[in-house]
Amino acid sequence: MREPSPFPIYDFHTHSTLSDGALSPLEVIRRAHVASYAVVAVTDHVGPGGITRVLPELVRDCQVASQEWPILALPGVELTHVPPGAIGEAAKASYEAGALIVVVHGETLDEPVAPGTNKAAIESGLVDILAHPGLITLDEARLAAQKGVFLELSAKPAHAVANGHVARMAKMADAPLIINSDNHSLDFLTPKRIRDIILGAGLTEEDIEEIAFHNPRRLLERVLSRRR
Repeated sequence: MREPSPFPIYDFHTHSTLSDGALSPLEVIRRAHVASYAVVAVTDHVGPGGITRVLPELVRDCQVASQEWPILALPGVELTHVPPGAIGEAAKASYEAGALIVVVHGETLDEPVAPGTNKAAIESGLVDILAHPGLITLDEARLAAQKGVFLELSAKPAHAVANGHVARMAKMADAPLIINSDNHSLDFLTPKRIRDIILGAGLTEEDIEEIAFHNPRRLLERVLSRRR
C-alpha cells in the first residue's frame, strides 16, 4: 500500500503518448489519482508547430478526467528545445490554445539545450516553471525570483544531477523551488520520494513543507486564475 501523505501530492510536469510518454493522457491522470495525487498537469513536449496539434486533446481529456475522478488535471506544455528567441511567442500561443500551465525545458546537463534558454524563459514573463535548469546562474535565479518563475528540482535521475546546484542558487536568490516527476511512464511521486529529493539536494527538513506544499499551492492559485 501507498504510505499516507502528510500533504497533497502536486505534480506539474508529466508526459503522455502525445509526445514521448508511454501512457495516454487519461491513463496518466488515472494512475496519478490512484497514486494519491491531488493535482497533475500533463505537459507534453511541443515546439511552435505542435501547439495546436497537442493541446485540444489534452484540454478535453483533462476536462473529462477532472469531472469524473477526484483529481484536478491540468492541460499544459513543455516547450522543448525551442530556440530562446521563440520561447515568448510559443508560450503565448500555448495559452491561446488552451494551456493552463507552461513549462520550459531548461538547460539540463543531460541534453544539448541551446544556451540562453534559461534566461529567455524567465525573461518572457509567460513561463510558470523552468524545468531541470542545470547550471543556472545566480543572476538567472534572482530574475526567476523577481518574475515568479518556479525552479524545478527534478525527480528524473538524468536531470537530477544538478538538483543540488539548483537548490543552492534558488536559496541564495530566494527563488521558489518545486518538485516534479517529469514522468514518462510509471515514475509517479510519493511522499518518501519528495522528501528524499529535497534532502538529497542539500536542503533541510524545514524546507519540505514550503517546497512540497506551499509553493505548489501558490502555483496552483496562479494557474486556476486563468480559468476565470
